[in-house]
Amino acid sequence: MKKQDLYNLLIDKFGSVTQLIVTIEELSELQKAITKLLRNKITQDNITAMTEEIADVEIMLEQIKQLFKISEEVEHQKGIKLIRTEQRYFTVK
Repeated sequence: MKKQDLYNLLIDKFGSVTQLIVTIEELSELQKAITKLLRNKITQDNITAMTEEIADVEIMLEQIKQLFKISEEVEHQKGIKLIRTEQRYFTVK
């Protein structure tokens, strides 16, 4: 099954509001994993935990992009922001 088909099935089964709430929960879990990594020493367990949370967040963000049909616009905005960041980085003050 293609990822997009699975995302549609999940949105249909659980509803868009629930999937948005789950996205917020996953973002919070990633925040906690990063905080734990910074607060404690960097261990393989902490890196693994963070990696798992990044995967969860990316899956949920893909669902949101599909739900609102904004994948192309997100990519466009990422391009703009990367160009802006590059310009700021290489601008001598």
